Amino acid sequence: MSDGGSLGELRTTSDTAAQVEQSFSRPLRRVPQSQWARHVPDAIFGPIAQAGEICQLGGKIVYMVLRRPTGYWRQVVDEMYRVVRQSWFPLVMSVVAAAVLITTLAVTFLDIVGGADRFGQFFLALNVIEIMPWLNSMVVAGIVGAAVTADLGARKIREELDAMRVLGLDPIRHLVLARVVTAVMMTVLLNFVAVFISNISSAYILQALTGIAPGLYFATLYDNLTVIHVAAGVAQAALFGFIIGVICAYKGLTVQGGPEGVGRAVNQAIVISFAAVWVTSTVYTVTLMGFFPEMHVLR
Repeated sequence: MSDGGSLGELRTTSDTAAQVEQSFSRPLRRVPQSQWARHVPDAIFGPIAQAGEICQLGGKIVYMVLRRPTGYWRQVVDEMYRVVRQSWFPLVMSVVAAAVLITTLAVTFLDIVGGADRFGQFFLALNVIEIMPWLNSMVVAGIVGAAVTADLGARKIREELDAMRVLGLDPIRHLVLARVVTAVMMTVLLNFVAVFISNISSAYILQALTGIAPGLYFATLYDNLTVIHVAAGVAQAALFGFIIGVICAYKGLTVQGGPEGVGRAVNQAIVISFAAVWVTSTVYTVTLMGFFPEMHVLR
């Protein structure tokens, strides 16, 4: 009886242990926090995840630039020369066309109300912190950004990036960093060129339409030009260049689908860059006007 009782107690103990083990192995009814993203539709989660990865890449690039700003400037100079050679003609044509259109419409209206001689001060804010930085960034995104995405995407599908990682080389440090720095610097420099050409074009178009001398145009322009205008234009152009460089580099690094995927990535990079620049320009201008409302005071 004692042996039978001991055997029964042993079976009961083993059954209880099995039930406890089974209770721990059951799946939880509550979805863990790390798996919530799986239940979000791809149409919603995809763009959010992509934006987060773009921000991570941008932060990594900024950290690399600040941590060790050496070793890539020769490549930056080569990239800058290539950018100037490819983008100067489209930029000049775009700026002249925009200046002709805006000046013709604005001067026609101002001449009717008797204010054509004040066109320079009206055109200042539109030229320095609105139209020209945006137009310049569109040219940079369409030419420079597309080239960056295509080059990195081609390296991706040829598995060159994986080979660099196997050799212990960071593709972001050796391929992306110089291109993003080039995009920032050239966007700023080309923005000065765009503003200069647009002012020259507007001055002589004003003279052709109304007979007002270019000297009066530049006099009213310089009377209203401040350091804030120049600094805001430079900062805005640099921000646009950084956004374009990071977005286009990201799309090139994440290409999938072979040569067709490279083509899709180039199109997506340009479209996303256009949208990001437009949104950033709106937020930047509103913020700038909030901090410096005196920029729109006419003198």
